[in-house]
Amino acid sequence: MILARRAGPTRTIDAGDLAIAFDEHGPAHGDAVLLLHGWPDDASTWDDVAPSVAGAGYRVLVPTLRGFGATRFRNGASPRTGNSGIHAIDMMALMDALGIERFSVAGHDWGSNIAEALAVGWPDRVERITMLSTPPRLGGMPTPTFEQAQLYWYHWFMATPRGEQAVRADPHGFAHIHWENWAPADWFDEATFRRVARSFDNPDWIDVTLHSYRSRWENAAPDPRSEWLETKIKATATLSLPTLFIKGDVDGVTRQESFATVPKKFDGPFEMVGLPGVGHFPTREAPAKVADLLIHFLNGDRP
Repeated sequence: MILARRAGPTRTIDAGDLAIAFDEHGPAHGDAVLLLHGWPDDASTWDDVAPSVAGAGYRVLVPTLRGFGATRFRNGASPRTGNSGIHAIDMMALMDALGIERFSVAGHDWGSNIAEALAVGWPDRVERITMLSTPPRLGGMPTPTFEQAQLYWYHWFMATPRGEQAVRADPHGFAHIHWENWAPADWFDEATFRRVARSFDNPDWIDVTLHSYRSRWENAAPDPRSEWLETKIKATATLSLPTLFIKGDVDGVTRQESFATVPKKFDGPFEMVGLPGVGHFPTREAPAKVADLLIHFLNGDRP
């Protein structure tokens, strides 16, 4: 695998199915930390966190996931899938391409479940995980309560032909309503959203998005190459590696009751931290607090 280009701070490297765009911060020989963004967001969600983590001596890697931004499929015939397992396989291909054997990972939203999948699939390589906002899927995903399902309306919307048609017609509008609904009023400015939404102009964003949500509720099969990992996640009741879980106390898409079972999924060192007044996007809403928590966790000071 060779570096394809460098444009400003962003590099692109061939890794598995993808030419993955990523940013790198910190010393080249520092302990590696992988920071994974979620949906509907992009890698810039870590812009106010990554420099602080790098300043603490870590080699920080911030990739753009398949279907987002400048990351591209290398083969037109590759399936535009988006289940967590195939994203985890992408990230292992990235770490292999960079020659990184062991690393820690922090993930927000989609990235939270990718971090969990990495820990399940490659326990000898993942040292610590930090999950933000989205609960683990260990042991499989039970049908949510009616109250939680109401907040997941967009999952079911995308499972229908008319929902797919609407998302394809206005992807930016579809993403924007979640930014409005998932965190306290006026938490973002429109200029920031417009910058992030350019990442959704990736030609594969809609297909990857649709498959991600359809596959998690078995309305679509996972990418066949990741079936082994998805099966292993469902069969894994708990994880033992050190884990930090960060949530917003006023998250607009995940009910606080839905976080109650999270500690039961971890039988090793574990801490869950709630951030008062913060919604679903803590890396954007409270980046200094997230950076501080993450650095202390990586240093072994917590949990």
